[in-house]
Amino acid sequence: MKVKELVEKIFENDKRFVSRAISIVESNNSNSAELLKELHKKTGKAYRIGITGPPGSGKSTLTNQLAKYYRLQQKTVGIIAVDPTSPFTGGALLGDRVRMNDIGNDPGIFIRSMATRGSLGGLSKKTIDAADVLDAAGYDFIIFETVGVGQSELDIAKTADTTVVMLVPESGDSIQAMKAGLMEIADFFVLNKSDRPGSDTAQTSLKTILMLRDHTEKDWLPGIIKCIASENIGTKEIADEIQRHRDFIIINNLLKEKREENYKIRIKEIAETLLKNELWMQERESFLNESLQKVADGTTSPYQVAETLFNDFKQKAILREQDGRK
Repeated sequence: MKVKELVEKIFENDKRFVSRAISIVESNNSNSAELLKELHKKTGKAYRIGITGPPGSGKSTLTNQLAKYYRLQQKTVGIIAVDPTSPFTGGALLGDRVRMNDIGNDPGIFIRSMATRGSLGGLSKKTIDAADVLDAAGYDFIIFETVGVGQSELDIAKTADTTVVMLVPESGDSIQAMKAGLMEIADFFVLNKSDRPGSDTAQTSLKTILMLRDHTEKDWLPGIIKCIASENIGTKEIADEIQRHRDFIIINNLLKEKREENYKIRIKEIAETLLKNELWMQERESFLNESLQKVADGTTSPYQVAETLFNDFKQKAILREQDGRK
């Protein structure tokens, strides 16, 4: 199928072709870039929600309940469940997709599991591309449910419009770890399983840390919402808080600023990937391998080899530019 035909099917929200498009961008085949270019004009309408936190905090359960809630509001939901990548096969474990089977048959919900592909930030670059496909397909909300790996899971802040950090009363160590990074990305916190002992203590710890943050009267202040996701207690309050944050960033022009900054980061990453692919052509890869013994025995340095590679790359780029002018 031609790219333009596929694009039209995506605009019609044909799930079969939406799934095919995500597979194309995930595999990064030759049509991937062309497809994403064509889809971009229809992106930007979906509101993107990130749900993150340590393992066992109930992220999948909350995602499930939020999707049901939004469907009752006649909204459509795309879910991207980011699973750990197998170190042996490179495939995702797909656990979240199994846990969300009860909403999988809803025509207004699309679920896709994707692997982190070694991304320490918890999201692969292809996850953002997949979100663009769902955005272009017309979904009202896109929920990223990310692999729970702790404070390294910061890529979510470069992708979501609202970021929800989930914790449980036993997350004492995680609350301390958040001082080093994860704390900064939360637009609000959800304390799940709040009927368990230690809930009040965990909430107090969070409030104490939040009070220590520098802020002005105009800044958004993250709240803390208690819930019991497995019993659907607190889901409405969480959805209301997402809406409150959405209203705040729109009114203060922060949504536009955030998305522009995210595009800047993304464009740099795409450009760096293109440059990297161009740099490591077979000829330079061979030169690198041939140079390793000289580096190991001290007759040349890593810097000298790198400079030679870069100068060759630059020289060939100049020659291509000159050929293009002729």
